[in-house]
Amino acid sequence: ITINRNFKDVIEACANVKRNAQSGTWITDEMIKTYCDLHQRGFAKSVEVWQNKKMVGGLYGVELNDTIFCGESMFSYVSNASKIGLIKFIQMSKFKLIDCQVYSSHLESLGAEQISRSDFMQYLKPTKKI
Repeated sequence: ITINRNFKDVIEACANVKRNAQSGTWITDEMIKTYCDLHQRGFAKSVEVWQNKKMVGGLYGVELNDTIFCGESMFSYVSNASKIGLIKFIQMSKFKLIDCQVYSSHLESLGAEQISRSDFMQYLKPTKKI
């Protein structure tokens, strides 16, 4: 498992992987370009999962205030590869919140829980005065 080694490959894999009950992707070329720019500036992060020197899963998202990670998308070519990447990333991080955006039983199985909008807004408050 690596961090930020192949950001563009991860986001492109997320855009191109076939998903059940979905006919396409929301990840446009313009989004890929913008997220790659955010990555170069240190805001967007990627996690890559490798098997036999081949990337088999991963995820990407945006870091806010060094305390929040907003997950954008995940992909797996091998069963559970993105889950393993997410779990390892959580173990390595100091985030107070990982925003999964859309609640699902899959994410619940990894420990996700819904919070109220007001609680979420509290997490977004800056920790330092500017």
